[in-house]
Order: sequence, then C-alpha cells, then structure tokens
Amino acid sequence: MTTLKPGSMLLGTTRPAELRAWYAKTLAPESTGDGAIDLGGFLLVIDGRDDVAAKNGEPGRAIVNFHVDDFDAVRARLDAAGVEWVSVEDREKGRFGTFADPDGNYLQIIEWKKDS
Repeated sequence: MTTLKPGSMLLGTTRPAELRAWYAKTLAPESTGDGAIDLGGFLLVIDGRDDVAAKNGEPGRAIVNFHVDDFDAVRARLDAAGVEWVSVEDREKGRFGTFADPDGNYLQIIEWKKDS
C-alpha cells in the first residue's frame, strides 16, 4: 500500500467570503476566482457551515505549517498583509512563527535548521 498524499483541506467558517479573501490576500495573492485556493499544489477549500462557532475555541488542535527557506522574508510579507502573530520563537529545530486567521485558526511558518 502506498502512502496517502493529502490534496486539500476543508476549512469551515461562519463567514466564508471574508475568510477566503483573507487567505487569498495573505497566502496566495495571485489567487483569483471563488474556488479552492492553491497553496503550492495543496488546495484550501473554504466553506460556510452552520456546525462551527464564529471563533475557533481550540486553535492549537490542528495547525497548518508552511516550511520556508527564508523566515525573515516570509515574516515581512505576512506583516505587510497584517497577520496577527501569536508567537515567534527560535527552537532547537528551527524558527517558528505562529499566526492566526480571522476565525482564530493557527498557522505556522517554520524554517528548519539546516543541520536538523
């Protein structure tokens, strides 16, 4: 049996248009249209749902990680987009920056140390 490769993620929200606009502006400014947002071959699908709260009460339960080669450059780009940083820290294995979307879901940028 081969290893399954994730292709997309569904993000449920009470305000799909606003959240989709935030993700497109912040992570994929070249994205157009109303469909899934392509994050380098991984698709982010944002859907309006009535079975979720307006704010995520447990944002650390699932975190989407973006591995980056230049932490400072990506951080500057995200700062320009107006992200809300939860934490930025150097750890044994690399630099981690955690930020939140408008619904309170956590995302991270990670620059792994070269010797890790």
